[in-house]
Amino acid sequence: MPEWVLVLVLATITALATGLGPLPLIWVEKENKTLLAHGTAIAAGLMLSASFNLVNEGIATGVWRTTGGLLIGLVFIYLSDRWLEGRDIEFADLQGAGATQALIFLGVMTLHSFAEGISVGVAFGGGQTFGVLIAIAIAVHNIPEGLAIGVGMVPRGMPWWKASLWSIFSSLPQPLLALPAYLFVETFRPALPVGLGIAAGAMIWMVVAELIPNALQDGERMPIAATLTVSVAAMTAFQALFSGM
Repeated sequence: MPEWVLVLVLATITALATGLGPLPLIWVEKENKTLLAHGTAIAAGLMLSASFNLVNEGIATGVWRTTGGLLIGLVFIYLSDRWLEGRDIEFADLQGAGATQALIFLGVMTLHSFAEGISVGVAFGGGQTFGVLIAIAIAVHNIPEGLAIGVGMVPRGMPWWKASLWSIFSSLPQPLLALPAYLFVETFRPALPVGLGIAAGAMIWMVVAELIPNALQDGERMPIAATLTVSVAAMTAFQALFSGM
C-alpha cells in the first residue's frame, strides 16, 4: 500500500473513532438537569485537559507561534459568540440557547480537528512507524472527545445517533488535512503550533465562558467541581498513557 493511502486511511479512522464517544449515552433520551450539569462538567474537564496538551505539543515546536495561535483562537471564538448572540438559531433537533451552545461547541471541536489532521500528516515525516503510532493515539484520544460532544447534545434532546454523526462531522478535517500535510510536510510543519494554539485558545474560552457557568447553573458547586476535576485527571492520564506509546 502506498504510504499516502495509509495516511488517508488512518486519518479517516481517527475521524470515525470520534463517533464512538456518544455511545454510552444511548440510554439518555430526555433532558435531565442533573445529568446535563455533570455531563457539561465532564465535557469541560476533557476539553481543559486536551487544550493544555495541545499547548504543550505546540510549545515543543514553536513557543511564539503557539502563543499567537492561542490569541487568535480567543478572538475567533469571541467574535463567533458575539455574532450568534441574540439570533434565532436552529441546529439539528435543538433550538434557542441550546442550539447556539451546541453549534459553538461543535465549531470549537472542529477547529481542534484541523490541528489533529495536520499532526497526523506531519508525523509521517518522521517515519511510517511514528506516523502510525500518532494516528492510533489520536484515534483513541478522539473517543472521549466524541463523548464531550455527546454530553453537550444528547441531554438537550438530540438522539445519541445524531450526536455520533455530528461527532464524526467535527473530525472530518483530519482526513482532509492529513494528506496535504503529509505531501507538503515542510510547508505545514511551521503552521502546526499555530493550529494547536488556535484550537487550545478556543477550547479554553469555551470551558470558562460557557461550560462551567452552565454546569454550575443546574448543579451544586462541590459535586460539579469534583466531576470536572476527575474528568481532567482521567483525560490527563489517558493522554500520558498514549503519548508514551
